[in-house]
Amino acid sequence: MDGAQNDLERLMIFEHARITAEAEYAKNPTDADNLTRWGGALLELSQFGDINESKKMLKDAVLKLDEALTINPAKHEALWCLGNAHTANAFLTPDHDEAKIKFDQAFQCFEKAVEECPGNEHYLQSLASCAKAPELHKEIHKHGGLGQAQQTLGGGGASTSSNAKANANNKNSDLKYDIFGWVILAVGLVAWIGMAKSNVPPPQS
Repeated sequence: MDGAQNDLERLMIFEHARITAEAEYAKNPTDADNLTRWGGALLELSQFGDINESKKMLKDAVLKLDEALTINPAKHEALWCLGNAHTANAFLTPDHDEAKIKFDQAFQCFEKAVEECPGNEHYLQSLASCAKAPELHKEIHKHGGLGQAQQTLGGGGASTSSNAKANANNKNSDLKYDIFGWVILAVGLVAWIGMAKSNVPPPQS
């Protein structure tokens, strides 16, 4: 019950952030901070709904973040956020070669974010995790992909007589938590940071 309540609150918060950013964009389409917040909100919202909705949200997030980086190529928050969008997209892509291209794009974004803001722990962690992501992707899709992992977690599904199969399912569930834990943490942080900045703008010198 608490989990569902939390999800609903987060959904409302980030939907509000998305609507606010959209309204802001109508007034000032060249505000890279606002575009980054918009992309971050879409990225967060991509966790809700089915895989097709997630893919659409992620595609929109990538467009907004690319736009922010066209305005300010050195904006490390946007680079980091874009890296997470490419990562999430890659995990939703069953074809390993196609996913690998997205992981490479994510790695480049994280690398550039680290260059622009050296020593940032979140960026360094994302860069390190991204290097391991293709292996994780292979493992997950070998066991039927994210949809299968969700079923394994969600239902009181069929019990199997084979211990090996049960272990594979457990491993699959753990992997799903690894991925979503990492992606959601990163996305959540960047979106919260963005919202905090929008509420309390930093002083301009």
